[in-house]
Amino acid sequence: MLRSLEAQRDLILDALRVYLGTGLFFRGLALLMTDGGLQQLLGATEPGLGLTGLSVYVIAAHLVGGALLAVGLYTRLAALVQLPVLVGAVFLVHWRDGLLSADQSLEFSALVLFLLLLVCTFGSGRWSLDAKWRRPPAPVVPGSPRRPAPQN
Repeated sequence: MLRSLEAQRDLILDALRVYLGTGLFFRGLALLMTDGGLQQLLGATEPGLGLTGLSVYVIAAHLVGGALLAVGLYTRLAALVQLPVLVGAVFLVHWRDGLLSADQSLEFSALVLFLLLLVCTFGSGRWSLDAKWRRPPAPVVPGSPRRPAPQN
């Protein structure tokens, strides 16, 4: 069974990337649709310019970055844009709740942060738009006509 899983390594990493991107996209939608969504998470009493800017960044990072992760386009950049959001979620928002709280927000945010670090490290995977566009051109078959190099 382990050999079978090892043979499907790319598929597993791609499934992880798609699931993570989709989840972040829908989290961004939830924050966008909820009245004062980020304000509630932060426990802020009044919206201000800083909170508005932070909300725009977090929602845009989740929506755009999540969609890009899901399809595997600019994957490392999309994951990198998410990292400050999740670092803030872990250390500034949910840290005070501690481990084993009823809502498990710290554990879940830390898991998402860890998965984003994996995506940043290992990249998009074989079944992504990045991989499709990164493929080298087909090799030249010996004996086939070659196009001459362009001359200036």
